[in-house]
Amino acid sequence: MPPALAIDHLTTAALADLARRVLTALGQRGDEVARAALVESFSSAADGLRASWSAGRVGAAPLEHRLTLYGVTERQPGPRWRAVFDAAWPGYRHWYLSEGVVARPTRAEAERMLRRHMPELCGTWERLVDLTGGDEVAARMLTLWNPPAFQPACTQAVAQTEEGPILIRNYDYDPQLLERVVSSTALLGRVVIGTSDCLWGLLDGMNESGLVVSLAFGGRLGVGSGFGIPLVVRYLLEVCDTVADVRRVLTRTPVNAAYNLTALDAAGRHVTAFVAPGCPPEFSASPVATNHRPRQVEWPQYAAAVHSVERYEAAEAIVAARVDSETVVAHFLGAPLRSTHYGAGFGTLYTAVYRPHSPGVEYVWPDARWIRSADAPDSVHQVTLVEQAKQAA
Repeated sequence: MPPALAIDHLTTAALADLARRVLTALGQRGDEVARAALVESFSSAADGLRASWSAGRVGAAPLEHRLTLYGVTERQPGPRWRAVFDAAWPGYRHWYLSEGVVARPTRAEAERMLRRHMPELCGTWERLVDLTGGDEVAARMLTLWNPPAFQPACTQAVAQTEEGPILIRNYDYDPQLLERVVSSTALLGRVVIGTSDCLWGLLDGMNESGLVVSLAFGGRLGVGSGFGIPLVVRYLLEVCDTVADVRRVLTRTPVNAAYNLTALDAAGRHVTAFVAPGCPPEFSASPVATNHRPRQVEWPQYAAAVHSVERYEAAEAIVAARVDSETVVAHFLGAPLRSTHYGAGFGTLYTAVYRPHSPGVEYVWPDARWIRSADAPDSVHQVTLVEQAKQAA
């Protein structure tokens, strides 16, 4: 029997990672009653740990998390992509194999699924594998077929502002797990810019047709056979021009976990899609998505922990107001939409603003802005995220 885990010696980031791994394992259990009981027990324990940690920080100085973000323009994968791979691969390899080698698909299976469901991306995948030197684990991971699941707690919304429609999103996650690369590519000839994840997937992005897509965890336990969501976002932006295209592609693309996808096109049309393994996508006219299905909370413990309903209602209210884009941005930079709970794994790492008729992305923080156009040269941007200490009563 292994020694007991010394929880009091873990950092908050390590505790957050432990929580994610335990909850993912619980989501794979087939016994719904046992799973619900375990989730309830673990959530109660997590609440106690959070309260203890917060009490110890009353009156403490704010914690700072410094991020260096890299803007990379490389139309086809080459030396820049290889440099990112060299820097990030040890962490991705650990993540990919965290549940054991046999828990992941074989290379033959992963490649077969990529060729069946995303044939347009196979040439790029082959080039990426070549750039890794033919690394077998990398070849499997880069298909993103049946990877480990992850649960970013995000807020995203389409706002019809006085200047035109925008898609704005807060990406809430652990600062240590952000890839920190903004990529501009033309893998299939179509220019795509967005926030990179999993080495060639995207957390959010826009293509030259003015189509914008963003992801958030969907608030449902369980995993299944399908693609990791960052590659699905990449695929949508590579092969789609409109929201109608997005709807068609999602009906034939399996995903491995539950997510909410929000899309906006150049004509101002939008859709929020709830996708989950083993079932067809559900489409909603709601312009807002957080971490539960529209009007339905399936995992109340998680929703409460990340304030999913409160964020949804706040975003819905500002979108309904039809104000100017700067007012929308200001609301996304404040509570309850913006979180500083970085140590707990769901602080707002960036606010991204996409305008379908402006080929680029604007990243915003309370004290900084960074604009990346689709054809911008490589650049570096540094930002400091401040985790506010809890004030004494």
